[in-house]
Amino acid sequence: MSAPSADESTTSAQDARMSNSFVGDLWVNFKRWNLKAVRNPFVLVVSLVQPIIFLVLFTEVFGNVAGGAVNQGIPGINYETYLVPAIAIQVALAAAITSGVGLVNDIENGMFEKVLVSPMNRTAVFLGKTAAEVFRIAIQIAIILVLGLALGADIVTGVVGALGIIGVGILFSLWFVSFSNALAILTRDQESTIIGANLLQFPLLFLSSAFLPLEALPSWIQTFARINPVTYGVDAARSLIVDRDVMTVIEVSWFGGTLDGVVPGVLVLVGIDLLLGAIAVYLLSRASSADVA
Repeated sequence: MSAPSADESTTSAQDARMSNSFVGDLWVNFKRWNLKAVRNPFVLVVSLVQPIIFLVLFTEVFGNVAGGAVNQGIPGINYETYLVPAIAIQVALAAAITSGVGLVNDIENGMFEKVLVSPMNRTAVFLGKTAAEVFRIAIQIAIILVLGLALGADIVTGVVGALGIIGVGILFSLWFVSFSNALAILTRDQESTIIGANLLQFPLLFLSSAFLPLEALPSWIQTFARINPVTYGVDAARSLIVDRDVMTVIEVSWFGGTLDGVVPGVLVLVGIDLLLGAIAVYLLSRASSADVA
């Protein structure tokens, strides 16, 4: 059998480099954004402190008042158990806001321009950054679950349910990470990105099933909650924590038991993630050094 020619060897080497470039670019960006977070932990702390305050205050101040409404919607659980999935989703939302802020910082200090003129795959750049943020969001949600247990919440499904809640939180965060990054690319301004993302955060949380069952809310809020991604994320995570179908906006019986409350929410979140992710990658691919100079 003859040895490969010089041209064939060169082609094989080029193919190997090309096949590894996407994964390599993704890994480089994953490491860079995690190192950047470690060097500036203030943003991470802030995105975690606010949900912790909500968890403690709502359970201590409103627990007795809201407990009656919760038991009418989901009999047999305390308010701490009801609230923990909502706070897990809030953590994902708050942490996702910082994603766009980090991108704006890159734009302002010139790092984004260097990335754009580099040979790195731009989709890999975005996915690596997103993977780093998802990794941190998973850790933050785990912290909330541990704190919730300390306050009296009960994760009926145990470790598997806790991992499922983290998974739902990650799925939920992806669409807002994409939105935050798209906002950063469009505005190229830190204040505008923060204001734009924060303007959505609290209406999304309070106009949903996060803190009270939908039937306990005014009809106009119920209408908005049915198209609110927070409702789908919270109800899917809540189904996992109580091990029963508590999905309030989509009623199915195709999967059986708890999955009837989890699968519809997950499918809706995946659809939103794909839509917003495609928009963010498109905007990133259209960006040029002239745009951000």
